[in-house]
This record gives sequence, C-alpha cells and structure tokens, in this order.
Amino acid sequence: MKSLCVFCGANPGTNPAYLEAAKQLGGMLADKNIRLIYGGGKVGMMGALADGCIARRGKVTGVIPKFLVDKEVAHNRLNELLIVGSMHERKKKMADLSEGFLALPGGMGTLEELFEVVTWGQLGLHEKPIGLLNVVDYFTPLLNFLDHAAAEKFIRPEHRALIMADTQAPNLLQQLMDYRSPRLERWLRKIGDA
Repeated sequence: MKSLCVFCGANPGTNPAYLEAAKQLGGMLADKNIRLIYGGGKVGMMGALADGCIARRGKVTGVIPKFLVDKEVAHNRLNELLIVGSMHERKKKMADLSEGFLALPGGMGTLEELFEVVTWGQLGLHEKPIGLLNVVDYFTPLLNFLDHAAAEKFIRPEHRALIMADTQAPNLLQQLMDYRSPRLERWLRKIGDA
C-alpha cells in the first residue's frame, strides 16, 4: 500500500488518547512510506494526524474545499495541498488518490465519509480496504449497531465484513495491507429476478 486516506475529526474530542492515536498513526504511515491522504486541516484530529506524519518526514497530501481554506483551517506544512470546489470533489479526489481507507474518531463528517466509501465498496465501485481504528472503544457502539443491522438482514454479512476494525494501529494497518477484495455477488435485483 502506497497511500492511505484517513477520515477523522476537526475536533480533538474529550479523551487525550484520540489526539495521541492520530499523531502515532501519522508517524507510523511515515515509517512505512505510506502517503497520507486526508482532509487538509490543521486543527483537531486532522492536525495531529498530519503533524505526526510530518514530524517523521512522511508524505502528506491534503484535499480541502476553498471555503475551508478561506476560514484559515488549511494546514500550511503539507507536501501537497489540493484545493477543490466542494465537499463532493474533496471526497472523490481523496478516494482517487488512495489505495485504502481508515477512519479515526470523528463526528458527522467522518461518519459520512466512511459510509460513502463503504457504500461504494458494496456497489463494486472500488475494491479498496476499509478500517476503523477503535481508539478507546470509540467505534464499539457503531460496530455493535452494524452487527445488529446485519442480524436484522438490512446488511448482508459479506457487506458487513467490508469494515475491518482493531484497537491497535499496527494490527489494523497490517489487515489493510493484507486485504484481498472478495468478489461480492450482485446485491440489487429487479423484482422477479431469482
């Protein structure tokens, strides 16, 4: 894996472990020579992630919409900062530049980005690995909900399996690097199809 898109919050959260995990993940990506692709911000989890990578001389590409640059939240020490016109363009560009996806703790934007790439994977629009770094059990309620949705037959087991999770960054990175996309059968059928 040469590049990884990381979704995470622009806020730091309440537990110092969140920022520390972001900083450590950034350093780990630098050590493994994996280019970090992220939202381009300098604040919160995004800033800690990028700073951790930069501190270890890693390569970082930020993708940010112009309206957020104008609010002065763009990181100014990246190897590359791509300025796009909209949030939609941002997500597409980050996905195009990345060989996999990882989510750190974050809010609505992080969850929206995560579930969009999961949906794209479910639809066969990409075959890239997707993981959650479950820092201090942040994502445990979400993972439990996904298991519940699968048990209730709203999510197929093979689609639930698209989201890998671990509490340890080295383990999760290894899972992402070892990932081989399953051939998912067509999940949308016309009425009357067998």
